[in-house]
Amino acid sequence: MHEKELKEFLDENKIKYVTVTHSTAYTAQEVAALTHTKGKDFAKTVMVMLDGTLAMAVVPASYQVNLTQLKEGTQANTVAVASESEFRARFPGCETGAMPPFGNLFDMPVFVDESLTKDLEISFNAGSHNELIRLLYEDFERLVKPKVLKFAVRTASAHSAP
Repeated sequence: MHEKELKEFLDENKIKYVTVTHSTAYTAQEVAALTHTKGKDFAKTVMVMLDGTLAMAVVPASYQVNLTQLKEGTQANTVAVASESEFRARFPGCETGAMPPFGNLFDMPVFVDESLTKDLEISFNAGSHNELIRLLYEDFERLVKPKVLKFAVRTASAHSAP
């Protein structure tokens, strides 16, 4: 999925959104800093395997996925971070690590950490490392219908995050 396809999907659903183009950045923290987005408002998509099935775990940029909490919340028998080779082919047109958290468009479940639901807006990579999309969280929730759980933990370097 290219940014164009994601924008068409949002337009078809009459969603108001903002696109921010920025210089290339590979980590969620870099993108948040470059685009003046608070780390807690920028959502990063972590690909996970739940009982051998791909799923998206969405957490704030300054956090990481706690696999134990995700396992408990999903009641899966096995949970692991997916390797690039396990998910690369599912996202044609997306740069690795820049997949938008729209699992509904890729036929996979989406789990969102509850901390992201407290924000008015959500920002995320739009399929590349130099563009993000920002929209109302309630619009994201309406389109994606993610399952909300508590599974994010602060990263060790998060103390310097905004």
